Amino acid sequence: MAMTPEGKVKHAIKKVLDANKVWYYCPMQNGFGKVGIPDFICCFNGKFLAIEAKAPGKMYTLTPNQQNRIKEIIAHGGWTIVTDNADTVVATIVAMRMSE
Repeated sequence: MAMTPEGKVKHAIKKVLDANKVWYYCPMQNGFGKVGIPDFICCFNGKFLAIEAKAPGKMYTLTPNQQNRIKEIIAHGGWTIVTDNADTVVATIVAMRMSE
């Protein structure tokens, strides 16, 4: 089965997270959780990181629910990124390491 453009981004992000030994979980949207939860819920060196993956060129297409979840995470001291490129995840991990 062919991967969607967003699926390719998610696959690349998983590789980066695995290579950096970041714990992560990809919540499945099934109607029972909060709407707008980011694609990756991560824990790295005791810090919370949420990643919303987008297809290339779709970075600015967050839904209002996604925007609200990101604001809530930031308000509670978590890190969040919206990305269409796994390199952004690498840069974020580096920044998280430097913030210790």
